[in-house]
Amino acid sequence: MLTVVGRDGSPLLEGAKAALESATLVVGAAGHLDGLPLAPDARTVATTDFLEALEGVDVSKEDVVLVVDGDPGYFGVVRELLEEGHAPEAFPGTPQVARAFAQAGLPWDDALVVSAKDGHLRQAVNACRAHPKVAVLTEPGAGPSELARALFPVTPRSFVVCEDLGGPKERVVYVRPAEATTRPWNDPEVVLVLDNRHALGEAGWVGGPAPGPAGWALPADAFGGGPGPRPEVRAFVLAKLGPKVGDMVWDVESGDGSVGIECARFGAAVVAVDRDHAACARVRENVRLHGVKVAMASGDVRSSAEHLPVPDAVFLGRGGPEAVQVCAALRPARIVVLATPAEARAILDELGGQGFAADAVRLQAAPLDPRAEAGEPVIVVWGERDARTPERPTSRTSRPIETISALPGVVEERS
Repeated sequence: MLTVVGRDGSPLLEGAKAALESATLVVGAAGHLDGLPLAPDARTVATTDFLEALEGVDVSKEDVVLVVDGDPGYFGVVRELLEEGHAPEAFPGTPQVARAFAQAGLPWDDALVVSAKDGHLRQAVNACRAHPKVAVLTEPGAGPSELARALFPVTPRSFVVCEDLGGPKERVVYVRPAEATTRPWNDPEVVLVLDNRHALGEAGWVGGPAPGPAGWALPADAFGGGPGPRPEVRAFVLAKLGPKVGDMVWDVESGDGSVGIECARFGAAVVAVDRDHAACARVRENVRLHGVKVAMASGDVRSSAEHLPVPDAVFLGRGGPEAVQVCAALRPARIVVLATPAEARAILDELGGQGFAADAVRLQAAPLDPRAEAGEPVIVVWGERDARTPERPTSRTSRPIETISALPGVVEERS
């Protein structure tokens, strides 16, 4: 029998106590093994590498208990065990995130929860840039200091750093990012990254941040009728950019910030870059109008690129092959460019030479109203790095397509 027991500082559940009392092998971090009701002959292994500890152990012949912090089914070991073919019984403790928000005195049904572990620090930072209430699960090298260095001073946030929640060395510290970079930390488990102006949030019907926008490719007058891409073009651009939570998107010289604003509405972190001061003012006004988070960088992307957060996707409203070369060298996953006919071939060649699968299309939308003029054609060039055609999933058991018979009184239409 394999059992996973979550500890949170409160008394153990009866099922968890029974599993520990009968266990022949108990595995967990050293601090989690203290004070457990174990049999005198039970073996203990102090480690958090549970899969390695289970190598060579036949859980069908002996009782093994893994002891973890909080809920093992929430960013925990249960997933790994199931992937390795185990079928554990779990007795969860209170999740670390729930305890952290309780310490902060805040509701967390609307919080975004991310993990900075296993190389996901950059995505976690982008989530904190874009969202006002984020709980970050941390590890050494991806903790409050690293979060703070990435966010300060551009993104104003406050931190609630939680160490050893429910343990003998529990400490909850409220700090600003500047202070978080210099203080010593004792293996923090959770960092709440909060925009204090919006930390309370609003009640909703779904856990986590509010669902994505009800509509996109908003009409031109939603951005003051400025010089940005028309809605039909913007729809295609957004489809190729694919903005999502954890992404950093650059909106380079879009004219009105509309592409970046729509990306922010999808939950991505966004930096708008423009050389024109009037355009920067226009972007700032539209950002305020739509209530999203978009950082503004004034200047030419060719000279400012190295000072900006590394992008996952880049949109260039103008700039030509030279600007594309600079952005492509940063190896984003996706680049979308509005090009003139004279620029399109050079941009395609530049993207292809830098390892992108590139293509282009000429777009023109003609309104049905004969009194309205059709817009000028627009050439959209895009490139995707490491783009692959997804394999068709195969099922272990083939299921036939089910046909539902028509309901009584319903006329079935056939083509």
